[in-house]
Order: sequence, then C-alpha cells, then structure tokens
Amino acid sequence: MSFKEIKNKDSIITEKDLSNLALRSIPMEHSWNYERMMHMGYARALMPILKKLYPKDEDFREALQRHLEFYNTTPFIITFPLGISAAMEEERSTSVDTFDTKSISDVKTALMGPLAGIGDSIFWGTLRIIATGIGTSLALQGNLLGPLLFFLVWNVPHWISRYILSFVGFNLGTEVITKANQKGVMDKITRAASVVGLSVAGAMTAEMVNVNIPIAIGAGENATTVQAILDGIIPGIPKLLVFWLAYRLLKRKTSPLLIMLIMLVLGIAGAYFGFLG
Repeated sequence: MSFKEIKNKDSIITEKDLSNLALRSIPMEHSWNYERMMHMGYARALMPILKKLYPKDEDFREALQRHLEFYNTTPFIITFPLGISAAMEEERSTSVDTFDTKSISDVKTALMGPLAGIGDSIFWGTLRIIATGIGTSLALQGNLLGPLLFFLVWNVPHWISRYILSFVGFNLGTEVITKANQKGVMDKITRAASVVGLSVAGAMTAEMVNVNIPIAIGAGENATTVQAILDGIIPGIPKLLVFWLAYRLLKRKTSPLLIMLIMLVLGIAGAYFGFLG
C-alpha cells in the first residue's frame, strides 16, 4: 500500500482532504501568539475536514472550539498530530454517544512534547545547519545558487514531510482507534495520554520557570538566603507556587495576557528592589 492511501476504505475523509490538510499546515505559524501559540493555525488546517464531518453549524463550532486550545510543537511535523486528530474526529462523528471526546485533546497533548523534541533535533538542529552550510559556502563565492540551494534544501524536505505525515497520522489514528475499541482499551489509552501530557507539562514547568529569592537571613558566614532555605525543604517550591498561581488565575478565566503582564511587572519590580534575583 502506498503511503498516500487511506487504510479505511469506508472513511468519509479522502486522500484529497489529507493533501489539503498538508497544504493548510504550511502557514501554521502565521498566527502564532504567546497566549495559545499554534491554536489558530491548528484549527484552520482542520476546518474543511471538520466541516465535512459535522455539517450542522452547532456541531462544527463545537469541534472547532476543541482545537482552539493551547498547542505548540515543531511546525514541520505538525501534520502527524493533525492526521490523528482528523481520524479521531471522524470516529467521534459516527459514534458521538460512545466516543470519549476528551481523548482527542489528551492524545494531542501527549504528542506535543515528544514530537517537539524529535522535530527540533531533525529540522532546526540538523537540516537547517546543513542548508545554511551549503548556501553560505556558495554565497561567499558570489554564486547565486547559494540562496537558492538554501531555500530548496531547507524547505523541500519539510514540505514532503508534511504531506507524508498527514497520511501516516491519519492511518495510525484510525488503526489505533479501531483496535482500541475492539479490545476495550480506549479508556487506558486516554488515561496514559493524560499522564504523559501532565508529565510533559510538569517537566516544562521545572525547566522553563525560574524563580530566585536572594533575600539574605543572618549575617557574615552564617548568612543564608530564603531561596536556599526553601530548596532545603523542597527544591523548586517557588516555581511550583508560580505555576499554581497561574493555574488558579486561568481557572478563574483570567486573561493569559494579563497573567503575563503581572509576572512581567513583578519580575521587574523584584529585580529593582532586590527581592527577586
């Protein structure tokens, strides 16, 4: 079977739909923002498929809203989760009463971190360097092929990748869902995806959130900082508190932009007055 064939011959979604999905993924980051990152690009890419699966406006809007949640991963392999989402949405559209809708978001979240690591290593860390090396070496010699080859070496592989992965993701999603429903393990998959997603969120919090409280207690050689005391109790307590505060504010429907503004002001004030390092 060719990579661009659909395994499920009864599928509502066609090869043309998946090819269009790959094309619509190219401007994925044109609407990237700090609030939800890729969410608009992700939803836009799926729109024709969702419209086909949910002809009623109410159902279509509900499906579209599901994919307007926070999402971010390497854009060059975004069609893999998009294909899986399309397969899961098709399954849901034919069995609304029995399908666990939450599993669509759970699977997306579980894939986000691992795909980012793989995609960044291949495309940003390897392919971009190779393309830059080829293009720069020719450009320094005054050869017009330099920028042209950079453009081709950098873009052609990820265009091909987007096309292939839209089919791979869709076929994998269809196969996984079918087998899971037959064996009754969909709940376990959903739970596992949730655990992985929460683990990734926790790891990102520990890695990306930095809080240091350098306020000194005591004097001379016996002096210690509040940060050292807190780390002695449980390392990372300030990070956890910041994460908890942001989570509580989001639960209260506080705008993420307002939360970031508050943190920005506190960070600047803390650095100026010395209670944050």
